[in-house]
Amino acid sequence: MSVNDFQLTETPLLSRSSVGRAEELRSDAAALTTGWADALLLRVNSRGQVKVSPEGQLVFAEAPELGPEPVRGAVFLGIRENRHVWAVRVSLLAGTLSELRMLGGTLDDADAGLLTGAVAILNWHDSAGFSAIDGAPSEPTMSGWSRISTSTGHEEFPRTDPAVICLVHDGGDRVLLARQPTWPQRRFSILAGFVEAGESLETCVVREIKEEVGIDVHSVRYLGSQPWPFPRSVMLGFAAIGDPAAPLLFADGEIAEGTWFTKDEVRAALELGDWGSEADAPLLLPGSISIARGMLESWVK
Repeated sequence: MSVNDFQLTETPLLSRSSVGRAEELRSDAAALTTGWADALLLRVNSRGQVKVSPEGQLVFAEAPELGPEPVRGAVFLGIRENRHVWAVRVSLLAGTLSELRMLGGTLDDADAGLLTGAVAILNWHDSAGFSAIDGAPSEPTMSGWSRISTSTGHEEFPRTDPAVICLVHDGGDRVLLARQPTWPQRRFSILAGFVEAGESLETCVVREIKEEVGIDVHSVRYLGSQPWPFPRSVMLGFAAIGDPAAPLLFADGEIAEGTWFTKDEVRAALELGDWGSEADAPLLLPGSISIARGMLESWVK
């Protein structure tokens, strides 16, 4: 395989869900009430934190503790090992807490998928309390997977914002990494941006790279995707080829610094850990739950 044809070597950590969503049950009130009797409940506070065990695993509550049937605001996540699983937003949460950015790499496939889905859908509900069409208050329905306007009955579904993330390389040994103005020195990642209305993903890649660092790219290829519920995005991974001789221009203010790094430099940075490393090194890279890291790991092999 040539360097131009590299693929993701592993499934992104937040894309590993192994729990069936059982969407056919979302409007089946009788089945949901029956399943509620022994359902698991994932409580998520407003900061996206959940209760974890001393071993760092998710701690589920028993759903019937909230009442004999599904409560308003709870979201049906699916079925795990023959038990229904629900998520609910809470204001207070006691015990040892953690959140998806910290837990994503340590959870099994089922829990990683459940927590990712819970955070994403609850974030949407937090910002969707009023209809985007008529401005009236809206109420959750379909066991949390849609909302209905209390004025017109207009139904709205969870919003996910698509964003492209692109590994720009030179077709050989170098990759372009950049740092946003708010990031500390030495912390770099690959380039990303939101898809605009009426825009294809490939066109977005070319536009975003040009806007952020001023260079033209070609040979745009899709690699894979990952949900990114911060607050409610999906990251669509691409690779593209650019010219290291082209001048870098940071015209839109979103990038403070950009540099071409070699494979050896990226390998050394990956061995140091992630952005949290205290190593005195010129390059630190994103953590394991980011698709950016998986793309870089795949590229250097």
